[in-house]
Amino acid sequence: MTTTANVLNFRFRTIAVLAVSTIISVTGFLWPFFISSDNNHLQKWFLWSAVPVALAVLIVEISNQRLDAKSVALLGVLAAAASVLRPLGAGVAGIEPMWFLLILSARVFGAGFGFVLGILSLFVSAFITGGFGPWLSYQMFAAGWIGLLAGALPSQVFGKRIGARSEIAMLAFFAIFASMLFGALMDLQFWPWAAGSQTQLSYIPGGAVVENFHRYIAFHFASSMAWDVPRAIFTSLLTLTAGPAVLFTLRRAHRKAAFVAPIEFRDLAQKVISREKEQKG
Repeated sequence: MTTTANVLNFRFRTIAVLAVSTIISVTGFLWPFFISSDNNHLQKWFLWSAVPVALAVLIVEISNQRLDAKSVALLGVLAAAASVLRPLGAGVAGIEPMWFLLILSARVFGAGFGFVLGILSLFVSAFITGGFGPWLSYQMFAAGWIGLLAGALPSQVFGKRIGARSEIAMLAFFAIFASMLFGALMDLQFWPWAAGSQTQLSYIPGGAVVENFHRYIAFHFASSMAWDVPRAIFTSLLTLTAGPAVLFTLRRAHRKAAFVAPIEFRDLAQKVISREKEQKG
């Protein structure tokens, strides 16, 4: 069984807030390529403050959807599990077991659930690792996007349902992509200060976009491959080996909690009324 269902469905207003927040966060990631040297620090501080505000507005909007008790409980359990899994690798070579759980959970419960789970997992893990700083909002957005994309992966190809083995292979390839994407996004907000100002990899304030992009790519491959490649290998292998069992467990929880089929007594009441009418007749 490879179907997915959205435990958390985005309304039109939430989608609009998500779009605006995404635009602001993308601006926060890409600022080194278009901010000039004039008032550089002022504009950077504006983006550092705008991204958390956009994230806060998005979280408030999502929370106003009145999630039921089952959804809240499930979010809490999975976010806690992911946040505990993240520091198990002790940050060695980018090995963070939380990503495979985020991807598989989003696959089962849908894109909206995956987005919120990614945000919550990184936020809760910051309490465990002490990872509070300007980078946290960027990490939360990046994890949310990964959960959103994982939940949006197709369940059918050319009208045919994806088999169990093909699904695991697809998720393993996505784990590689997600691991590399997270590393690239984190480098964007780290690179302007990491390489100093006097190296061939340094960010040039107000420099040409092509020149800065070339320096960023060189910095990324020179410094982050030791983190991103092990993260990609570890997450994909974990998905291949533990993925089937975890997917089965999550889908069993999905069915037991009856997220897709909410409890309604309307049909039962109609049957009782019809039976009473038959007895009276």
